[in-house]
Amino acid sequence: MTYKEIAKKYLETNGITIGDTIKVKKEDISYEGILLDRSEDSEDGYLVLKLDSGYNIGVAIENTEAELIEKGDKPKIGYEGGEIEKDPNKMDISIISTGGTVSSIIDYKTGAVHPAFTAEDLLRANPELLDYANYNVEALYNILSENMKPKYWVEAAESIADDISEGSDGIVIAHGTDTLHYTSAALSFMLETPVPIIITGAQRSSDRPSTDAHVNLIDSVIAAKSDLAEVNVCMHGSLDDNYTYLHKGTKVRKMHTSRRDTFRSINFEPIAKIENESIEINPHYSYTKRNEKELKVNTAIEEKVGFIKSFPGISEEFIDYHIDKGYKGLVIEGTGLGHVPDNLIKSLSRANDENIPVVMTSQCLYGRVNMNVYSTGREIIDAGVISGRDMTPETAYVKLSWVLGQSEDKKEVEELMNTNIAGEFNEKSSIKYFLN
Repeated sequence: MTYKEIAKKYLETNGITIGDTIKVKKEDISYEGILLDRSEDSEDGYLVLKLDSGYNIGVAIENTEAELIEKGDKPKIGYEGGEIEKDPNKMDISIISTGGTVSSIIDYKTGAVHPAFTAEDLLRANPELLDYANYNVEALYNILSENMKPKYWVEAAESIADDISEGSDGIVIAHGTDTLHYTSAALSFMLETPVPIIITGAQRSSDRPSTDAHVNLIDSVIAAKSDLAEVNVCMHGSLDDNYTYLHKGTKVRKMHTSRRDTFRSINFEPIAKIENESIEINPHYSYTKRNEKELKVNTAIEEKVGFIKSFPGISEEFIDYHIDKGYKGLVIEGTGLGHVPDNLIKSLSRANDENIPVVMTSQCLYGRVNMNVYSTGREIIDAGVISGRDMTPETAYVKLSWVLGQSEDKKEVEELMNTNIAGEFNEKSSIKYFLN
């Protein structure tokens, strides 16, 4: 039996429906919370409750007593009561789901997480969102973020532009965390926006007890309603559910495999903090305000860009391979101030001779590339390598892909790589970003 069939047979006999506050008892343990909807094909026989803490919990329906505490007074997305009426006093926010953990469910039998939710399911699992705005929901993809491709960045940018053109007051994108910072950088280069574009994710799926999706999604909607008309990432700022940070789309990176505060601003400060449903913008940050710019879309991109990490013993074959295979550009994640072993210099010169731009970044992440300090660095400069300044390697890779979509001329590419287009680099380095 599907979840809806189980719920109808078991719960409705007690006058309980989706959205009601109920108490479930199992032996000597009881839980109280809002009964959440599930995806249509759920067959695991579990009820999912949203507790007062904001966490969700799954309880096996077998040998469970259910008691109605309070009837739900809010309509639910997907609930059989029909469509939700638009509130003219609320902003219109678009939620675009690309998949990932924030829009996934857990299989309570195996413990595995599957990208099975649609964008509407996000609202089923987080009904409080309906207090903040009207929503247009769309499931653009249903993939885990390791499967993201550059062509998907283009389609996401075009979908966002369509929603803005149709009157959306703000955009929230649900995305897997592993490659979220690539997408945030890509959208930063592809779009000039009159409204906020907020990308969010979760380290734990929406229907797990320890999910961080609930807070991230609500705070993303709050950010999407704000005056901050840029591409930003909204994620937990601490291990608890106290607050979230907004990070600039080109200056953010995932830094931990599982921590809730995994996303950090690199060589930059968070541009805003959201706490207790209030957004506080960093007073040191000069931002683009709502409706200050007109919508512009430029999605031209070159997909054949290589990304190479330098390591002890690396062979020049790594460079030559990409040249021979017709790659149009290369990003190197070098050591320290932007170095590679001496044996790569000849291959880097060959790339320059064949008009293939190469951009140098640093594995250190914090700080900036400076190839003028040591002799090896000066040889790399003589080989025609472009400094990535203090860009993260991922942002440099995305930027070079986008720049090569604008021009194939190496001099123009170098000029664009040295032009600050979306706040991707600082003119000067500062120790404070590392200390923070």
